[in-house]
Amino acid sequence: MRMSSCRQRIVRFLRSAIRLIRGSLHKDKLEDELEMHTVCHRPEGLGQLQAQTNFTRGEIQVLYRGFKNECPSGVVSEDTFKQIYSQFFPHGDASMYAHYLFNTFDSTHDGAIKFEDFVMALSVLLRGTAHEKLTWTFNLYDINKDGFINKEEMTDIVRAIYSMMGKCTYPVLKDDAPRHHVDTFFQKMDKNKDGVVTLDEFIESCLMDENIMRSLQLFENII
Repeated sequence: MRMSSCRQRIVRFLRSAIRLIRGSLHKDKLEDELEMHTVCHRPEGLGQLQAQTNFTRGEIQVLYRGFKNECPSGVVSEDTFKQIYSQFFPHGDASMYAHYLFNTFDSTHDGAIKFEDFVMALSVLLRGTAHEKLTWTFNLYDINKDGFINKEEMTDIVRAIYSMMGKCTYPVLKDDAPRHHVDTFFQKMDKNKDGVVTLDEFIESCLMDENIMRSLQLFENII
């Protein structure tokens, strides 16, 4: 299978998977759309995945069949992930944001997103509590994974988001917009003014900001 074809099929699978989880697509229809076939291999930790996520056993089985059907190797590389995201944001440069997002999905940091990584992240982003979603988002911003967010890390993520949106932003943003954006939010979040934002500070600040809470629906809107 050519790489471009694989990327297109993964995008199609992601869209169908979200519709399944939202309840707008029945399992049999999903199987028809993706031309699924019964697979012999399933993750050894199927029961464990059910316990660790907000999906039923049946939903996990359907998601797994779709994942294997669209990505027979069982893993998604960073390059493929970047190409997938570029299809969602054709008017900007999504490569850097996709890089940071990939590292957050790749929970074992082995350079590939496996089914377990995919379903765990999907569970949080679509069915997690506000606290769980914010914790996941904090890990996205914590680029060096030291348990804190500094202003440089926040600026890098915000710049990546602005680049990804590209021509979709209106009015056209100035080059220094990311820095001003970060200055405003970092000042609010850094409660004790020590130059870093902890997980508790991040969650507390976000829960008090309606705009941030609405932005937690971004992932669903993208799909």
